[in-house]
Amino acid sequence: MRPETEAELAGFLRDATRPMAIRGGGTRPVGLIQPGGVLETGGLDGITLYEPGALTLVARAGTPLAEVEAALAAEGQRLPFEPMDHRALLGTTGAPTLGGMVAANASGPRRVVAGACRDSLIGVRFVDGTGSVVKNGGRVMKNVTGYDLVKLMAGSWGTLGVLTEVSFKLLPAPESAATLVWEGLDAAQAVALMSAALGLPWEVNAASHLPDGRTALRIEGFAASVDYRADELGKALARFGRSVRFSRDEGAALWQAVRDVTPFAAGQGAGDIWRLSVKPSDAPALAQKAGGEALFDWGGGLVWLRLPEGTDLRARLGEFRGHATLIRASVDTRRRLPVFQPEPAPVAALSKGLRARFDPRGLLNPGLMG
Repeated sequence: MRPETEAELAGFLRDATRPMAIRGGGTRPVGLIQPGGVLETGGLDGITLYEPGALTLVARAGTPLAEVEAALAAEGQRLPFEPMDHRALLGTTGAPTLGGMVAANASGPRRVVAGACRDSLIGVRFVDGTGSVVKNGGRVMKNVTGYDLVKLMAGSWGTLGVLTEVSFKLLPAPESAATLVWEGLDAAQAVALMSAALGLPWEVNAASHLPDGRTALRIEGFAASVDYRADELGKALARFGRSVRFSRDEGAALWQAVRDVTPFAAGQGAGDIWRLSVKPSDAPALAQKAGGEALFDWGGGLVWLRLPEGTDLRARLGEFRGHATLIRASVDTRRRLPVFQPEPAPVAALSKGLRARFDPRGLLNPGLMG
């Protein structure tokens, strides 16, 4: 099924009698979904409102992300959260869509200061599992009461409703950028450097430690300001060794690799991929306990791990404060291990209640969220 309008989608869901997988561009097939039909959102595409002066964009959920980014770039603007492209990591094809990006809450290394996708999302329209059209939010940021469905839909993986339209606040693209790189630090030293850098007044907006031993920081803004802040940052962190400043193109390539986790791309070494979300100060010890290879993002608050196939990371780590998500693994492993961190009983009850409210017949991506 590939509806071309919201009304057509609503009618289809009202009359549906079997479960279905929700597919945007087909770039993020995470987890196992029970057999059934496939509902594609690619027919719901197009930018419906773009006001550069108001830093606001509204587009249908099936709109390719590349189309939106091109329109924003032409006006010197961008989505603040640097959305991740999962294709290299998961070995998929297709084109990322806005709806898929929101459903996955896909965000990159700038999240450490700009927030995630959900933090720039200001409005949604979607059709729930009963075929009802739901609208929440609008074109400006404002306080809300009751359910904040805008935030709820981001990261829901299509289990609460099928997105039809999304609205974002935007930011101007920076004039310049600088990337400082240190070589040879271990994980504990790297997290100490990144934590120190993010606590300094030089406005670092990305911090990562890569599997090859490089530790990188990024600064963006007006050219004169970037040059000054980069020099001061290097001086302030001299105790960690001497840094090298990358050119803008070199820096852009490095941060794209961090954003898309391309060191662990499909076809570049065997192993399962896990995403560990923890307090940065806990990250080095947990990564060491996990074993395998690690990429630290957001100053260490996010750790990507490549582990031997079939590894149960949660069992290996034991009890810890955070979340371990299985991102890439064989079908057998995904049948044995849940994709998402098991929720505490009160949270699980709340999640179950929300799914019962928005999808009482269990039609939308059943089995994905447990």
